[in-house]
Amino acid sequence: MFGCECFWWNNNNINNTEPSQLYSSFAEPQPFSLPAPLPDWPQGGAFSSGRISLGQLEVVKITNFERVWCCTQGFTFYRPLEIPDGFHCLGHYCQSNVQPLRGYVLVAGETALEPEPEANHYSSNSPVSESPALRKPINYSLIWSAESPDGGCGYFWLPNPPAGYKAMGIVVTSIPDEPDVEEVRCVRKDLTEVCETCDLLITMDSKFSKNSFHVWNTQPYRRGMLGRGVAVGTFFCSTYADSGIVFDIACLRSLDSTLHAMPNLSQIHALIKHYGPTMYFHPDEVYLPSSVQWFFKDGALLYSQGSEKGKNIEYDGSNLPSGGTNDGLFWIDLPTDDDARDNLKKGNIESAKLYVHVKPALGGTFTDIAMWVFCPFNGPATLKVGLLNIEMSKIGEHVGDWEHFTLRVSNFTGELWSMFFSQHSGGEWVDAFDLEFIEGTNKPIVYSSKHGHASYPHEGTYLQGISISRLGIGARNDAAKSDIVVDSSTKYEIVAAEYLGAVEEPCWLQYMREWGPSIVYDSRSEIDKLIDMLPVFVRFSVENLFELFPTELYGEEGPIGPKGKANWLGDEICS
Repeated sequence: MFGCECFWWNNNNINNTEPSQLYSSFAEPQPFSLPAPLPDWPQGGAFSSGRISLGQLEVVKITNFERVWCCTQGFTFYRPLEIPDGFHCLGHYCQSNVQPLRGYVLVAGETALEPEPEANHYSSNSPVSESPALRKPINYSLIWSAESPDGGCGYFWLPNPPAGYKAMGIVVTSIPDEPDVEEVRCVRKDLTEVCETCDLLITMDSKFSKNSFHVWNTQPYRRGMLGRGVAVGTFFCSTYADSGIVFDIACLRSLDSTLHAMPNLSQIHALIKHYGPTMYFHPDEVYLPSSVQWFFKDGALLYSQGSEKGKNIEYDGSNLPSGGTNDGLFWIDLPTDDDARDNLKKGNIESAKLYVHVKPALGGTFTDIAMWVFCPFNGPATLKVGLLNIEMSKIGEHVGDWEHFTLRVSNFTGELWSMFFSQHSGGEWVDAFDLEFIEGTNKPIVYSSKHGHASYPHEGTYLQGISISRLGIGARNDAAKSDIVVDSSTKYEIVAAEYLGAVEEPCWLQYMREWGPSIVYDSRSEIDKLIDMLPVFVRFSVENLFELFPTELYGEEGPIGPKGKANWLGDEICS
């Protein structure tokens, strides 16, 4: 059996670390809790009941852990504690020491429930197997062992499942003895989904091996509203660096067609009332949001291919073409009258509201509350080149700007787990412990960037496009607090929740064409002016400078509405 003396780790990062920093890397992270207590959610279904049935398996989320081993890179590996009777560990958990202890692993128990008959896209056609859903591993394979100055030795074991079963995670020990087969359970293959790596956590090198050791978080490969994969919360590790689909472990698969743990309508309203973020618009923002109805009522026009004159749009959008795809035959534009056009561009903050789409995530173990904001106009960009800030006169402008952010809520407890901030063509997930909240509440703060309305978790200047660190080149996204706010906990409208079948979607949501005309900017003339302003020693050619900024600055196809976006059915797209 391998012992700690078999490997010696590259300690360059330790030798160059201050003692206080070294101590903190081994310090035990403290648990995180939201700023305010959770309310008593309205009753109904299995939402916030603590347990979720996946069909032939029932799962519980464990957030209490026992520390097993801490590595020199400042990450700690944990085993779950307080596992209920009849439930079994599926794998261990890993996280950084520089963040609060804020993770989970699922533990699973068998249920006597049969899979639901096929009723919707969550149903499974797989026959019910007579084999048990859970079985012990045959034994374990040692993947890697490591030593850290204060953390002792760590050993990483892959459970070897019986035929027809899959391992769900890795087991870590502090002694070289192979773990007991009672430590974890493997899951019958038809109750699992393919998983993939995400978030590379650790890379460790050894002087006695040419291979490096890598640790990743994992997630279901197929995600989104229709995905049935359930994240277990475990990690994957290996001695090869390729990320992507994982074959040695899997995620769970929900066979529950009823989505019984998803919130009902009264619970959705309670969640939004409790967690609804406050949006802060930049103090210099002139292109504010409005309701869709105000946009239609105050002069927006529908154009069609081959017609030079636009048509008025009904207040509810009932005369917009419905369904289909964005075929370029229709688009919306501002009125031709200059005063009416300028008035519509400015929006109407009093009428503004968030349009809410509620959907299952990760097999119905989480709820995604996507909140869409509409701005009649997206203003021109400001380009940053080093210390210079150049305001463009046209580049970046377009009619009809849809942006959003998404609350991800645990269906085990109703707790806000993370939040997605949409930023133009991408965005970022932010854990709850990294959010800003309105004081004394669990309502996060969203900062909407000046002119572009991208969403950010904190104030600051964010550069869009390829950024050169020495020069700081990119399109500016400035986010700051002001008195211009929209409180989404009170100003919202639920426009879709397909799993409920009880939400009537507005007519305008079915409009799948462009909310603004396609635009091609005279970018070269503006870029030429920009180049003339640069010092000679940082001057770029026009062609090279074009490559440094996001491509959408040079031309805009009219944006499509929320239901035409990829994340309506799919998972959020990170930058």
